[in-house]
Amino acid sequence: MKQPNNDTANWWKNAVIYQVYPRSFADSNADGIGDLAGVTSRLEYLADLGIDAIWLSPFYPSPLADGGYDISNYRDVDPRLGTLEDFDQLTRAAHALGIRIIVDIVPNHTSEEHPWFQQALNAGPGSPERDRYIFHDGKGANGEEPPADWQSHFGGSAWERTNDGQWYCHLFAKEQPDLNWGNQEVRQYFLDTLRFWSDRGVDGFRVDVAHSLAKDLSEPLRSQPYLDTRIPVDGTDPLYDRDEVHAIYETWRQVFNEYDPPRMAVAETWHPTSKRTYLYARPTELGQVFDFSLLKASWGAADFRAVIQRSLDDHHGVGGGLTWVLSNHDVPRHASRYALPDDIHPDQWLISNGTSPIVDQNLGLRRARAATLMMLALPGSAYLYQGEELGLPEVPDLPEHALQDPVWFRTGGKLKGRDGCRVPLPWTIAGPSCGFGAGTAWLPQPSEFGKYSVEAQQGVDGSTLEMYREALRRRREIPALASADFAWSDDLPTGIIGFNRGDGFRCLMNAGSESHPLPSGAKVLSASIPVTSEGIPADSTVWLSV
Repeated sequence: MKQPNNDTANWWKNAVIYQVYPRSFADSNADGIGDLAGVTSRLEYLADLGIDAIWLSPFYPSPLADGGYDISNYRDVDPRLGTLEDFDQLTRAAHALGIRIIVDIVPNHTSEEHPWFQQALNAGPGSPERDRYIFHDGKGANGEEPPADWQSHFGGSAWERTNDGQWYCHLFAKEQPDLNWGNQEVRQYFLDTLRFWSDRGVDGFRVDVAHSLAKDLSEPLRSQPYLDTRIPVDGTDPLYDRDEVHAIYETWRQVFNEYDPPRMAVAETWHPTSKRTYLYARPTELGQVFDFSLLKASWGAADFRAVIQRSLDDHHGVGGGLTWVLSNHDVPRHASRYALPDDIHPDQWLISNGTSPIVDQNLGLRRARAATLMMLALPGSAYLYQGEELGLPEVPDLPEHALQDPVWFRTGGKLKGRDGCRVPLPWTIAGPSCGFGAGTAWLPQPSEFGKYSVEAQQGVDGSTLEMYREALRRRREIPALASADFAWSDDLPTGIIGFNRGDGFRCLMNAGSESHPLPSGAKVLSASIPVTSEGIPADSTVWLSV
C-alpha cells in the first residue's frame, strides 16, 4: 500500500492524481449508475495502486444534459449519486488512506435548471436576475438572428432564443447557459462555493474551461467563429484566455490561502500551449494548469520530444506546477488512439464505429504502456484517467440508442462524442456488468471487457495493472523522480527518446521498429514490456539505473 505524502503544502507538485468519473466507476446500489458510495468501496484498490489524490468529476445535482457538467446546485450531491454525508464519508476514508480529494468546479456555465437561470427567464430583459447570465437582443429586423457568430463546442450556434425574443449565450449545450463574470454576485457565489467544499475537507479543485470566464461583452459583440482554435497570444480574444481572467483567479487564490494547508487547483484550458497557458499556474493564481500537448501529440519520439521540450520551456520562469496527461473523460483512450495511423483523426475512426480502419489493439496497448511509463518519469504531476491502468480501449461501437453525449445530437450524428471513454469499469471477469454493480450498467460494456478487469489482472506478472502499480511504487522510491532535474540524452538514434533525472536515473523510450541495445552497465528498474537479450523492444519504455 502507498505511504502518505506528508509534504502538506506542496504535495500536488509531484503527485499522481487519478480521475474518477463517478457515474462509471462503481455502482453500490444496483441502479446501473456509479455513485459516491461505490467510490468509497474501492478506495483500498486505489491506495494499492499508489495514487496521491482522486479528482472527482461532477457529482452535483444535474439534469445530465452534459454528463454532469450542467449543474443545478453547486453545493449538494445528486441524489442518484448519494448524499453530502456520503461525500463526507468518502473524504474521511480517503484521507485515512493518505489519498487527497480534488473536486470539479464548473464556473463558465450552469444548468438551465439552476434557480438563477429560471429566475432570469421569469424576470425578463434588463433585470438584475438576467445580468447573472449573458443575454442580448438579436440582430435582424425583428431580432430573429443571433447576436454574434459565436459557435458552440458541441455544434451549431452558441446562442439560443428565449420566448421573449432575447438570446442567451451557451458555449456548450443550450442547456448550459454561460454566466456573466462581470457580475459581482456571480464572483461571490463561486468564492463561497470554494469555501463550502474546502470546509468539508476538499484538498483542491479542477477548474472546468478555466480560460473562458472573462468575455468581452461590449457592443457591438465582436466576431469569433473559431471556438478556441485560433486564439491570439496577446489576451485580446473576445471569448477565451483574456487578460482579465487572471484577476478572477487571484481572488480564488486568496480563498485557497485561508486554509492550512492551502488548497490547490488545476485549470483546464484547451488553447494551443504557450507561455500564456502557464500563467494560470502562477503561485498567485491556481498553481497548476493542464498541458494537453503530450495528449495531442502523435506517436513517435520526435513529436514527444518536441512537445515535452516546449512544455518545459513554456513553464520555465512562470512558477507553479507542471502537469502531464494522456487520457481523460473528453478524449478517446490512448490505448486506442496510438493504434490509429497518423492520417486518421480519432473522430473519423469513431464515427465508423471503429471499422475504418480496424485497429491493432495489441499495438495500441503496447504503445500506451510505453507512453505512460515515459510520462511518469517526467518532472511534475501525472494525471491518470480511470481504467487506463487496466489498458481499457475506447469503445467505438456503442449503439446509437445508447449514446448520451450532446455532441452526437448537436452535430446531427456527424461526431460520435465522448461516451466511448466513459463506459463503466470492469472489476470482475464475469457478471451482469463485470462487477461494476449488481445490475447492468448505464452504458453497455463490450462482451470482452471482462478480460481487462481488475480480477483478471491482479497479481498477474506483466499485466497492465501490475505495470502501473510497479511504476507508481518506483516513482515514490526513486529520489531523482522527486526532483526538478531533467536533461535530454543526446546522440540517440532515430526513434529513440531518452532523458536523465538527476544522477543515475535514465528513461529510454523506443518508438522505433527495431530493438535498441541497453546502455552498458545499466540496470532495468521498470519496463513497459520485458527487455530481451536484444535490448529494449520496439514500442516500449524502460527506466534504468545507470
